[in-house]
Amino acid sequence: MRLLPTLSVLVLVMAAALPCLAEWKPADGPLFTRWAKEVSPKNALPEYPRPQMVRKRWQNLNGLWDYAIKPEKDKLPEKFDGQILVPYPVESALSGVMKRVGKDNRLWYRRTFEVPKDWNGEAVLLNFGAVDWDTTVWVNGKEVGKHRGGYDAFSIDISRALKDSGPQEIVLSVWDPTNAGYQPRGKQVSNPRGIWYTPVTGIWRTVWLEPVNNPRIDHLKIVPDIDKEQVTIDVNTVLYKYEEPRPGGLGVYTPRPSPIVAAEVRQDKASESPAAERGKQAKVVVSAGGKAVAEASGPADKPMVLKIDDAKLWSPDSPFLYDLKVTLSKDGKAVDEVESYFGMRKSSIEKDDAGVPRLFLNNKPLFQYGPLDQGWWPDGLYTAATDAALRYDVEMTKKMGMNMIRKHVKIEPARWYYHCDKLGVLVWQDMPNGGKKVVGDEADKNFRQELKALIDTHHNAPSIVMWVPFNEGWGQYDSEGITEWLKKYDPTRPVNTASGWSDRPCSDVHDVHKYPGPAMPAIEERRAAVLGEFGGLGLPVKDHLWWDKKNWGYRNLKTVDELTAAYQGLINRLHPMVGRGLSAAVYTQTSDVEGEVNGLMTYDRAMVKIGAEKLNEINRKLYLPPPVVKTILPTSRAKPQQWRHTTEKPGEGWEKPEFDDSKWKEAPGGFGTKDTPGTTVRTEWKTPDIWVRRTFTLEKVPADPHLMIHHDEDAEVYINGKLAAKPAGFTTDYAPMPVNKEAKAALKTGKNTIAIHCRQTTGGQYIDAGIVEVIEQ
Repeated sequence: MRLLPTLSVLVLVMAAALPCLAEWKPADGPLFTRWAKEVSPKNALPEYPRPQMVRKRWQNLNGLWDYAIKPEKDKLPEKFDGQILVPYPVESALSGVMKRVGKDNRLWYRRTFEVPKDWNGEAVLLNFGAVDWDTTVWVNGKEVGKHRGGYDAFSIDISRALKDSGPQEIVLSVWDPTNAGYQPRGKQVSNPRGIWYTPVTGIWRTVWLEPVNNPRIDHLKIVPDIDKEQVTIDVNTVLYKYEEPRPGGLGVYTPRPSPIVAAEVRQDKASESPAAERGKQAKVVVSAGGKAVAEASGPADKPMVLKIDDAKLWSPDSPFLYDLKVTLSKDGKAVDEVESYFGMRKSSIEKDDAGVPRLFLNNKPLFQYGPLDQGWWPDGLYTAATDAALRYDVEMTKKMGMNMIRKHVKIEPARWYYHCDKLGVLVWQDMPNGGKKVVGDEADKNFRQELKALIDTHHNAPSIVMWVPFNEGWGQYDSEGITEWLKKYDPTRPVNTASGWSDRPCSDVHDVHKYPGPAMPAIEERRAAVLGEFGGLGLPVKDHLWWDKKNWGYRNLKTVDELTAAYQGLINRLHPMVGRGLSAAVYTQTSDVEGEVNGLMTYDRAMVKIGAEKLNEINRKLYLPPPVVKTILPTSRAKPQQWRHTTEKPGEGWEKPEFDDSKWKEAPGGFGTKDTPGTTVRTEWKTPDIWVRRTFTLEKVPADPHLMIHHDEDAEVYINGKLAAKPAGFTTDYAPMPVNKEAKAALKTGKNTIAIHCRQTTGGQYIDAGIVEVIEQ
């Protein structure tokens, strides 16, 4: 029988821990979120980490562990370097260590725990939310398992290694080559710069224990079908054959390879008993608001179909979730019970009434718009300081008027998807890649194992509506084969084979990236058109920066007003594209990350740069019918329009209607250099500056005049001598742009003048403009 330690032993253990609790503090990091002050060894992420398969009895092992960084070939160190706060990565400030490990070293962990008295006679699972990357685990000096994978959870039965009583010791060894290896790693690099960030090594999600019986529930697979008003639930179990009992009477058992675990967890093997497989029964009860609405019973490991009458559908506007209780019985006796949830929703690609393929949710077209979300934190790197911090980014996405998140080359803890499920945010889930092409069998195995683990682990999340196996060609290989496998393995979601750059026709969408954009691919017969990345407007905010070195954005601005105007301009240009068939757009990005300053929020989440309410106001129009755009003054895109122009700096008042431009040359627009994207060059312009003027007659002043302009690069536009707009940077297509109220008021019936100065610094160049009336629906 397992015995609890005596009172004196407990006192000694607690006394030994007290100085550590008192001495721990975060390392001196460059930037912290407001949640960092809530973190301590007593409350490091205390929430149950697996919301879709909850067991009531569990023990959280987050807190202080011993750590050591030693040469990669060294064995278990005799002396550890200090203490680390788990589950924060060793490179993070919240770990209390903030040291690099590197490919030539190995990170070691050690801690002790006590087995609760009421677990006596049951097996014990040691669960890891994620450890990056190559992990070996010992319990009480016995190796109990190995695992390779940086993003997937894994469990190890440690029953054989447990002592009858007293403190139990766990030791971990972790090796992570980061970008020197061929494993999926997202944006981690050994030399952070630009869009590449600090390495993450070791434990970075919750570690916990839970007691289990024989047999037990291993995982659930939940498949809703709103067309048939039913849900299919597959209760997958594991059953063990007991071997000789260890001292104390507890039989030892180890699991068969589970279909949920793609990455290998190697541990002791025990034979299964085929006869024991019989007699396993599962009961599932679906409830809504505490009231049962459906239930079924049957043999475990066989799908059960439950009718859901008058199903309430899950959507961003109404994220309704059904509760689920699953009970496993053996020979008539309940041996395991878990709680879960699911949403009745359907993600598909269908044609709208005009025959255009679009993204559909629950059999209706829905424009999907949201940020590129990288999931990095200045104090915890891959790990948010608290669950409230993790939830905050999702909440703010909703408050900004967005309904979708593209989770970019990172897989989050299960609780992040739970928050998306509860709050109603659609998720495009990337597979983490490396910057290298996949080379050799080892790299191929690593990628496929972790991709499968991603699908297995998060299949049941209603928020996930699309899988994205590759981003911009990073490590992209065998696109057709992987896409074919993915569609068969999970036929319930579209697959975006490659977001940006390396498009493949096997994908369910054609995804383009354009900075600052926006842009859209051509409408096709089968695939939906999406803009997988655009924007990237940068604004460094003093006292909220990761470093004082050169900060990076796709286009940097100096003030909040400039940022707001530029963002408004992007959305104004994006909205008409929805009417032309664009199904979704992803803005870069949720927050600043290390040296990148193109976030909607600062890296510490202390500031929403434009303001959540203002963003909501701007973004709201994307979900309305697209505007009607009526041409008032045509551009030269379809038909040449005559302009007066000069490349020599003109005199004062050049922008005013009375200015004498008779000595300027006359030529058709647009002006620029060939091969500049999206242009119709009719008159070559190759100097740094150009000034153009044009007169036109209005019979009626439009109610809401906009410029229709294509500029590369900075421009000043005047109407009747009043500044109408001052667009910065460049566009890649013609797009509507609001005019200032002074210029709007200056328009009149009869003769009017439009005058433009455009300045070029590098790359292509172009200027052309007209006037349109934008009529919102």
